[in-house]
Amino acid sequence: MSVKISPLAPTSYPEMPILAGVRLASIEAGIKYQGRKDLCLIAFDKPAQIAGVFTKSKCPSAPVDWCRKHLSKGRAKAIVINSGNANAFTGHKGVIATKQTANAAAKVLDCEEEAIFLASTGVIGEPLDASDFENKITKAYSKLSNEGWHEAAQAIMTTDTYPKLATKAFAIDGKQYHINAIAKGSGMIAPDMATMLSFIVTDLSVEHTVLQKLLSRYTKSTFNAVTVDSDTSTSDSVLLMSFGDNDTIADIKSLQIKTFKKALRAVMRELSMLLVRDGEGATKQVCIKVTGATSKQSARKIAKAIADSPLVKTAIAGEDANWGRIVMAVGKAGEPAERDLLTISFGDIMVAQNGERVPDYSEEATSKIMQADEIDISIDIGLGKGKAKVWTCDLTKEYVAINGDYRS
Repeated sequence: MSVKISPLAPTSYPEMPILAGVRLASIEAGIKYQGRKDLCLIAFDKPAQIAGVFTKSKCPSAPVDWCRKHLSKGRAKAIVINSGNANAFTGHKGVIATKQTANAAAKVLDCEEEAIFLASTGVIGEPLDASDFENKITKAYSKLSNEGWHEAAQAIMTTDTYPKLATKAFAIDGKQYHINAIAKGSGMIAPDMATMLSFIVTDLSVEHTVLQKLLSRYTKSTFNAVTVDSDTSTSDSVLLMSFGDNDTIADIKSLQIKTFKKALRAVMRELSMLLVRDGEGATKQVCIKVTGATSKQSARKIAKAIADSPLVKTAIAGEDANWGRIVMAVGKAGEPAERDLLTISFGDIMVAQNGERVPDYSEEATSKIMQADEIDISIDIGLGKGKAKVWTCDLTKEYVAINGDYRS
């Protein structure tokens, strides 16, 4: 299947700095794809501190179960990632495949199995043959390089139309540190993470419990605040790893952490926007901003109802400022709302207020707003101080074509 590159794709990619102590390699393993790399190894010279967040799906993949089981130990020697097969809904065969993969990597890297973390993405329900993974991981190990970020981002893609990379430099006590990160995701994206994987690495040593608190906190306003099609994957995984020659930082209230967490949130937000902009068939990035709700949680549910609505999303694809569909989505959210208190704006143009269309509404001016590739839609509920933002994209014919052809 030939997939067109998203019109919202970046025009350039960041130059990823070298992080001494972490190396990457990507190889052609023939898991599903032919003629492209589909197995990635991220290895640390010394065990890294690790934190993770995972799918909320009640049908998680075998690699998610593996990572959850070993995450509390807080140490990682390597991450093994494959694309083309999610190793999800594969029963006992899936458990065996994760065990084989971890065992193979542990042998190659001379470490314990629990220091190996796994991630898989691709088709659900097909057994993953990991019987030859020791040879494949050995091959990847021989190709490890500290310059392999871009290839890694490509190797983990499935229906993605472009690789997703982000980096951020920051200074602490006069020394410069970095965060490098990659992600994949295009469809089956909803705010419980998504069919997305992300791997974030910093050369600042931070204690794993602090990493976990920060990752869990910022996931809420980044990866868990995006939706492409309202579907939550079985395989969502975000892993955050840290290592470095500084004294490991264990105080979450320290000035060093204050600097680090700003950079971390910036990287996570950048990656989450790249996911939205690569939504399957997407032509527009949309920010749904809800204010005036009775609580933050209520605002989030209303924003998600709007962002997930096929009628809203198809209207955006048609460049139609159909505020009636916004009203519909607010009403169906099941949260406190008063019809005659609603205010709705597209960009800086208010189209409805006090439960009806504004008298000087201009279809021509609003249509210009809808022709842009980034659109802001604001809704004030008029009942309280709760607010939230959710990012989404439009729903086009291309989405149906991609998912009609994709083996699932």
